[in-house]
Amino acid sequence: MGEHTNRTIIVTGAARGIGYAIAEAFVKNGDFVAIGDLNLENAKKSAAALGSQAKGYQVNVADEESVKGFINQVVAYRGTVHVLVNNAGLQHIDKVEDFPSEKWNLLLGVMLTGPFLLTKHVVPLMKKQQYGRIINISSVHGKMASPFKAAYVSAKHGVVGLTRTVAIETANEGITVNAIMPGAVKTELVMNQLAGLAQEDGISEEEALYKHLLNKQALKRFVEPSEIAAAAIYLASEGAASVTGETLSVSGGM
Repeated sequence: MGEHTNRTIIVTGAARGIGYAIAEAFVKNGDFVAIGDLNLENAKKSAAALGSQAKGYQVNVADEESVKGFINQVVAYRGTVHVLVNNAGLQHIDKVEDFPSEKWNLLLGVMLTGPFLLTKHVVPLMKKQQYGRIINISSVHGKMASPFKAAYVSAKHGVVGLTRTVAIETANEGITVNAIMPGAVKTELVMNQLAGLAQEDGISEEEALYKHLLNKQALKRFVEPSEIAAAAIYLASEGAASVTGETLSVSGGM
């Protein structure tokens, strides 16, 4: 089978950060990207920055009706979906005894229920065309734990389980399902987290960076969003057609 071109790619949480870098990489690859984000204005701005091969949509990934409406809009505009990148995420840090239940539900809703719902509603399209690539953005926290991140770690572990399950279910339908495990990526989310850790510890942000984020990492530097995007391009390529149910760590050696 030859390389697919001008595919329709869905990337959630793509108005900024890792998601935007992934969207940009797919546009440069010759594909069309549907940027899904909770904030429609930000989604449209990011799509406009990428040009005519991107379009912004509003979606609440934790709400099934919103997900169905989003996918229906993309299909009405483009006909189908070839690649799904479940990237939307957020963070909350607290001791487990102080962790607000509403924050737990929010993080699990966005980062575990979200990928489930998007996958649930694109798989029938992919089966019909006997082709699809599903890429879930997990985290190194999908294989390890850090204190004060009960919901995030639980969701990212869950995403790995979801990835492996759906990979088995769709293995003979021309569909691959894989997860990327980023380490410390220099995004607004991580920088805000770093500032909070520094304040809590009474140390500088640079000291907090090495104490909390890079202490177990071999390269001792941030991973760039473009490096996560490059991994997504690979997993969506024909060169990775035999790669499914796998986790790819892009973490600088964690």
